[in-house]
Amino acid sequence: MGKEQQTYDAIVIGSGISGGWAAKELCEHGLKTLVLERGRNVEHLKDYPTMTKEPWEFKHRGQMTREFLQENPLISKAAGFGEDTAHFFVKDADHPYVQEKPFDWIRGYQVGGKSLTWGRACQRWSDFEFSSPARLGYGHDWPIRYKDVAPWYSHVEKFIGVCGNADGIEAMPDGEFLPPFDLNCVEQHVSKVFREQFGRHLVQGRWAHLSVPNPLHESQGRGRCQSRNLCMRGCPYGGYFSSNACTLPWAAKSGNLTIRPFSVVHSIIYDEAKGKATGVRVIDTNTHESIEYHARIIFVNASTINSNLILLNSRSNRFPQGLGNDSGALGKYVGFHLYRGGVGGEIDGFEDKYYYVRNPTEPILANFRNLQKQDTDFVGGYTTFMSAYRTRGRQPEDGSGIGADFKTAASQPGQWKIYGYMQGETILKETNTVSLSPDKTDQWGIPLIVTNVGYDENDEKMIRDFLTETSNMLATAGFKNIEAHDNKQAPGLDIHEMGGARMGKDPKSSVLNEWNQVHACKNVFVTDGACMTSTGNQSPSILYMALTARAANHAVEEMKKGNL
Repeated sequence: MGKEQQTYDAIVIGSGISGGWAAKELCEHGLKTLVLERGRNVEHLKDYPTMTKEPWEFKHRGQMTREFLQENPLISKAAGFGEDTAHFFVKDADHPYVQEKPFDWIRGYQVGGKSLTWGRACQRWSDFEFSSPARLGYGHDWPIRYKDVAPWYSHVEKFIGVCGNADGIEAMPDGEFLPPFDLNCVEQHVSKVFREQFGRHLVQGRWAHLSVPNPLHESQGRGRCQSRNLCMRGCPYGGYFSSNACTLPWAAKSGNLTIRPFSVVHSIIYDEAKGKATGVRVIDTNTHESIEYHARIIFVNASTINSNLILLNSRSNRFPQGLGNDSGALGKYVGFHLYRGGVGGEIDGFEDKYYYVRNPTEPILANFRNLQKQDTDFVGGYTTFMSAYRTRGRQPEDGSGIGADFKTAASQPGQWKIYGYMQGETILKETNTVSLSPDKTDQWGIPLIVTNVGYDENDEKMIRDFLTETSNMLATAGFKNIEAHDNKQAPGLDIHEMGGARMGKDPKSSVLNEWNQVHACKNVFVTDGACMTSTGNQSPSILYMALTARAANHAVEEMKKGNL
């Protein structure tokens, strides 16, 4: 295979939520930056083929064929997956992996990654989440606290645009918000009951949507969210944050950005004489050519599991078990968010009220468990997403409606209902691991990743608490026919996998320091989900963005000082 030598100031591996932010910050500071993306190129607007299609324009009305579902049982379970979004998801057979325990790994290999299809929830972590693992004795201590990240949360929120309301909740700090989407009449009722009867807070969703864009957002070429709720197709207005609509075009405007798609990263090159990483080894997915790119600093943002894979596969005499793995912690302490619990019900009344447009956000019930102290038989807490809606018409329960009566009923508003689902913290355990297969490789000769991640008794206790508490709260609010269920889904389907290269104060028990630098290789930074020390209960994506911006600016300062 041929060799090509090219040198940049910085290399970013991955173009998703965190990779886009690394590129934006580094390019703004004048660094010639190469972004490596293993998938195809996707340009904003140009490559959103379904963004304006009507339901009847899809051959199968948004559904996938039985043949496709049989061939792709994994990806077909992903939230938001359908005929309108399938082109942004990885087919099962194209990128296999080894599951020692069931783990549904959802991937999006294209420029922009899963930023095109993410859920867009943007809650700040509180100090409870940063401190609880050590304070309550169930995990590893973070080397940072909320105060260290708070300015970077603000930095990110102002740029991407986050709608929400200042609610003054200690467990879910306020941010730099655009005006929120409204709670509908039933959600307002529920919020009032929860607050007055339980002291708990159901608030307007904090979501990465331009409810009212400001001049900064307009200068990015983005417009107001139109409340279509078709976000995962790619937004023609740039109304929600994605790398494609926001950070990557901004980085490109600097003249310092180079994006190379179809580039699978094999490993990071470590120079033992220099005591640092000098570049990245890439395999071109089309030609299978091996290419080396070089840079002073490297940001690893390939998504949690792939970032672990790259680090584990970056072996040398100095690091025989993977780059920076002196502690033996690399690939261990992997976690996810607990999504198994769901509750729903019906409520009478409010029949004179309806709602306008498709709200792309959901109200959030802030965590109320194990804050100041452990007050349950489990550790950690859970956020709840909850929303009320109205069905269409009052159809016969047996579904037998037909003719004029059916048509008339379908045109009338029906019963008010509510749903809620949990997002719970899981414990990052040494036994939850990802590793390299000793004998199986992919089509480019890179070892397959092996997942060994599962639930534990703490998860089961948390699920039971969620189902009981949420059912009780809804009953108090006047709901009937309440149904609580555990969907038993495998880990991974939450799409919030975290850990494997955790941050920590002690190099003997962690991979990264407080600036997301590899302890033993300071010019390599890991700022995606792989860096997480615990999972918390808030949605993690905006934390990845904040940590990335923080680390990138630290890297620039260290380069100026001659330390990198």
